[in-house]
Amino acid sequence: MRAWQVHEPGEPVDVLRLERVADPAPGPGRITVRVLAAAVSFPDVLLCRGLYQIKPAMPFTPGLEVCGEVLETGEDVTWPAVGDRVVGLSALPHGGFAEHTVMEARSALPAPEALDDPAAAAFYISYQTGWFGLHRRARLRAGETLLVHAAAGGVGSAAVQLGKAAGATVIGVAGGPDKVKIARGLGADVVVDRHREDFTEVVAEVTAGRGADVVYDPVGGTAFSGSARCMAFEGRLVVVGFASGVVPRPSLSGALIDNYTIHGLHWGLYARRDRPGIRRAHEELTALAARGAVSPLVGERLRLADVADGLQRLVDGTAGGRAVMLPD
Repeated sequence: MRAWQVHEPGEPVDVLRLERVADPAPGPGRITVRVLAAAVSFPDVLLCRGLYQIKPAMPFTPGLEVCGEVLETGEDVTWPAVGDRVVGLSALPHGGFAEHTVMEARSALPAPEALDDPAAAAFYISYQTGWFGLHRRARLRAGETLLVHAAAGGVGSAAVQLGKAAGATVIGVAGGPDKVKIARGLGADVVVDRHREDFTEVVAEVTAGRGADVVYDPVGGTAFSGSARCMAFEGRLVVVGFASGVVPRPSLSGALIDNYTIHGLHWGLYARRDRPGIRRAHEELTALAARGAVSPLVGERLRLADVADGLQRLVDGTAGGRAVMLPD
C-alpha cells in the first residue's frame, strides 16, 4: 500500500515521503481499517517535527484522526466487526495518511450516520475536545458569553457550534475577512478580525464591560494574555493549545484579583483515563450532528499525494476549517 513516511524530524513539506509499504496487521486488541478519510491536524505537524508528546519510532506514518471501514480484527476484539464504519485514533506508527491503518479497538466509535466520511474524520478529536473543554472543564451555561479564538479553524469552529448549541452568546476571533465570513457562517453572534480590531475592546462592548464568562483558547501567546484582561467575574479560561507557537506565562495575580480560573485541557488524558466519558460525549455529539446542530467545517479535500502540501498550509495559517485526506 501507499503511505506517507517520516524518517527524520522536520517541517512536513521537507520530511514526508510517499512510499510503498507492507499492509499493516491488526494484532491483539486492534483492528485494521481501510482509510475512508483522515483529518489533517496540528498534532500531525508536531509529529513530523518530533515535538509531539508521543514520539513513535521512525519511520512512521502521521495522521491521527481517521474514518475507516474495518477490514480485519485482531484477537480479543468483540467490537467493531468487519465492514463497520468507524471513527477513531490511528495506532502509531501506523497513521492515517495511508490507504490502510490500524486502530486500538477500544478507541474506535461508530461513525455518525449523519456525517459523510470527510466530516466524520474531522469530527472525532475537535468535537470531543470542544465538548470536554466547554462542558466538563468550563461548565458553560446557557446565557453566558463564550469567546473563541481561531474561530474559523478546526478546533475553534467546533467550539463555536457547541457554544451555540449550549445557548451561549459566542464571540469569535479570526484572522482576515475570509475567516471572519467562515466564523460568522458557523453561527458566531459577533466576529472579530484580529488583524483590524482589538478583541478585548469588542468583548467589553458586547458584554457592557462585564467580560467573557468562558474563553476557549487553542492559540496561546497574545490571545491568552488579551483574554486574561477581559474575563468576567468567576470566568473560566480554557487552555487548549499553542498554535501561535508561544506558550504564555500567566499572571496568577490577575487570576486572584479578578476571580477567574485557568483550566488546562489535554483531551488525550480523557481518552486514556475515562473511556466511558468519551463514549457518553460521542453519543451526545452524534445526537447533535443528527439534528444538524453541529457539522464539521471541512475545508480542503486532499488526495493522498497532496498531504505534505496540505500540512504545510496548516503551518502557514492559510487553511480555513479542517483539511481532510481522501485516498485515491
